[in-house]
Amino acid sequence: MTGETLLLVCVLVPLGGAFALPLLGRVSALLRNVFALCLVAVSLVCSVLLIPQALAGGAVSWSAAGPLGINVSFTADALAVFMAAVSSLVGAVIMLFSFDYISHYKNQNEYYVMAVLFLGAMMGLVFSANLVFLFVFWEITGIASWRLIGFYRGKGDVLRADKAFLVTAFGALLMLLGIVAVYVQTGTFELGALRGTALPGLISALFLAGMLSKSATLPFHTWLPDAGVAPSPVTALLHAAVLVKIGVYVFARLFLATFVLDPGMRLAVMGVAAASALVSAGAALVETDLKRIVAYSTVSQIAFIFLGLATGTATGAVGALLYILMHGLAKAGLFLSAGVVEQNTGTKDIRKLGGLLRTMPVTAVSFLFCAFSVMGLPPLGGFFSKYLVVSSAVESGQPLMAAVFLGGAVLTILYLFRLFSKVFLGEPRGGAPAAERSVLMVASVAFLAILSLAGGILVGWPSALARAALAVMPGVAQ
Repeated sequence: MTGETLLLVCVLVPLGGAFALPLLGRVSALLRNVFALCLVAVSLVCSVLLIPQALAGGAVSWSAAGPLGINVSFTADALAVFMAAVSSLVGAVIMLFSFDYISHYKNQNEYYVMAVLFLGAMMGLVFSANLVFLFVFWEITGIASWRLIGFYRGKGDVLRADKAFLVTAFGALLMLLGIVAVYVQTGTFELGALRGTALPGLISALFLAGMLSKSATLPFHTWLPDAGVAPSPVTALLHAAVLVKIGVYVFARLFLATFVLDPGMRLAVMGVAAASALVSAGAALVETDLKRIVAYSTVSQIAFIFLGLATGTATGAVGALLYILMHGLAKAGLFLSAGVVEQNTGTKDIRKLGGLLRTMPVTAVSFLFCAFSVMGLPPLGGFFSKYLVVSSAVESGQPLMAAVFLGGAVLTILYLFRLFSKVFLGEPRGGAPAAERSVLMVASVAFLAILSLAGGILVGWPSALARAALAVMPGVAQ
C-alpha cells in the first residue's frame, strides 16, 4: 500500500464508516461496537505505517481540485503523523472501554457515530494542508463534541453542551476571520505556499483566540469542567485524545511550521499559559467533584504544552510533543478510572468516596500510575516531557516563567495526591462496597497505566519522531 493510500485511508475510513454504524446497530450492538473499534484501529495502523517515512524526513502528500478553486490537500509529515498516532491510539482504547460503559444507556448508535466521526475529523484536521479544510474538520469536531457532551439529554447536560459549543464556536469564528484575512493578504489557503509569511499582530490574535478556546485555556476554560456531565469515555476523548489537543496542534502547525510569530506574541502566550496553569490548579485543589478536578488538571497541563511551543526552542517543541503523548495516555487513564468509580459507586463527590483501594485495587493502582505521570514523577513518561518544557523556558531566557510553571507542577502533585487520598484511601463511605465489575473497563485503564510507564522507559522511541518533526517547523530555533 502506497503512502498516499495510507494517508487517504487514515482519514476517509473513519469519516465514511461512522455513518454505517446506525445501520449495523439495528442488526447487532456487538457488530456495531466492533466495527467502530475497527474504524479507529484502521487509522491507528495507517498512522503507524507512515512513521518510518516520517522518521526519514519524508512526507506524503495528496491533493485534488476542490470547489471554488480550493484544493482538497493532505500532507503526512512527522508532525501530523505524531499527532495522528497519539489520537488514534488513545481513541482506540477509549472505544474499547466504551463497549461496557455505554451498554447501559440509550442513544448508543449516536454515541458511536459521533465518537468515530470525532476521531475521523481529527485525522482530517492533522493531515490538512489547506486552511479551509483545516477549519472544516475543526468545526466537525465541535459539532460532534456538542452532541457527545449532551449525551444524557437532561436539561443541565444540554445547557453545558450548548455552553461548550458556543464558547468554542466563538473562538472558531474569530479564527475564521483570521483565515479570511490571510487569504486577502496572500491570495492562497495552502499552508505550503504560506510558509514563512509574517502575520500582523491582529491576525495572529484572531488565530490564537480560536486555539485558546478549543484548548480550554484561560479565559475560555470554563466550558471544559462543565463538560464533565458527559459519559467518562466522552470526557476522555475531549481531554486526552482529541478536542483540547487540537488547539496546541494547530498552534504548532500554524505558528511553528507555517507563519512567523512575533516574539511579543510568544511572550503573551507564555503569560496566558502561566495564568491558566496556576488558576486551574488552584481550582482543582478546592473542587469536590471527581471529574471536575481531573478537568481542571487538563486546563493546567495544556498550559505546559503551550509554554513549550511558545518558547520557540527545539527543547520546548520536542517536550511539547512528548507532553501531548504522555498527557494523553495518563489523562485518558484518569478519566476512565473516574468512570469506573462513578459507575460502580453512583457518585462523583469525593466527600462521599473513600477506601476504594480495598475493593477496586486495579483501578486504584492504575489511577496512581497515571497520576504519577501527570505529576511528572520519574520514571513515568510525564517526567521527561515536563522536564523538557520547563527547561525550555530557562533556555529561552525566561527563568521567571520556569519558576511559575514549577509552582504549577507542585500544585499538580498536591491536588492529585489529595484526589487519590479522598477516593482510594481511608475508610469506605456510603452504602454497599463497590467492586470492579467490568473486566474490559478495568483492563483498558490498566493498559493506559502500563503505557504511561512504558512511555518513560522507552521515551527514546517517541522522542525520535518528535525530533523528526523539528524539520518541518522552521519557527523553532535549531
